[in-house]
Amino acid sequence: MAETVQFPEPLLARRLFGGTEIAWLWLIVRLWLGWEWLVAGWRKTAGGNLTWRIWDWGKAEYSLGGDGNIGWISSGIPEGSDVVVEVGDAVAGLARTAIAASEGPAPDVAYGWYVTFLEWVEVTGHGFIGPLVAFSELIIGLLLIAGAFTGLAAFGGAVLNFSFMFAGTSGANPAMVLISLLLIMAWRNAGWLGFDRYLLPRFGVPWRRGTVQSEIPF
Repeated sequence: MAETVQFPEPLLARRLFGGTEIAWLWLIVRLWLGWEWLVAGWRKTAGGNLTWRIWDWGKAEYSLGGDGNIGWISSGIPEGSDVVVEVGDAVAGLARTAIAASEGPAPDVAYGWYVTFLEWVEVTGHGFIGPLVAFSELIIGLLLIAGAFTGLAAFGGAVLNFSFMFAGTSGANPAMVLISLLLIMAWRNAGWLGFDRYLLPRFGVPWRRGTVQSEIPF
C-alpha cells in the first residue's frame, strides 16, 4: 500500500484562510456582503429601504415601512396600482420572465431542468418560495454582519445567487458569488472578529465535537 503524502498549505493560503491576523480583511468583506443581503431582505420582509447614509434617514424613500414586501410575504395593493398582489406573486413574475427568456436560439436560461423548476415555481411553488427567499436574504445578511456561522451563511447566499443567475439575472450576483466562495473557504477565520470566535468552539464542526456536544451524554 502506497504511503499517503500530505502537502502543506502555502503560507499565503494559511494566512488568508486559517490565520487570525488577516481577520480584519474578512470583516470588511463580510460586512459588505452582509449589507447587500440585509438591504434586499429587509425590503422584501419589512417593506422599506435601508441606507447607510445617516443624512438620508427620515426621507420617505428610506422609511422602515413600505409596500415593498407585497408579493413576497404579504398580499395587498401596491402604491400606484389597483391590482391585488398575493403572497409570492413577485417571485412568480420573476419566474415567468425567466421562462420567456429561455426561448430562442440564444436563451438566457440555458438549462431545461431549471426551466422545469421555474414552471413549478410560477404555477405552484411561488407561495412558498417567495417568503423563503425573502426571509433567507434577511437572515443571511444578519448572520454575515454578525459573523455568526459565516461559512453556512455564505453558502446559503451563494445558492441564492446561483439560482438568480440560472434564471438569467446578472447584476451584482457574480461579484456576490465570488465573495461568498472566498468566505466559504475562510470559514475558520472569516468570523473571528464576530460571534464565530465563540460559536465555533462551542458547537464544533461535523468532524470535531464542540464543547456543547461534549456536554451531551450520548
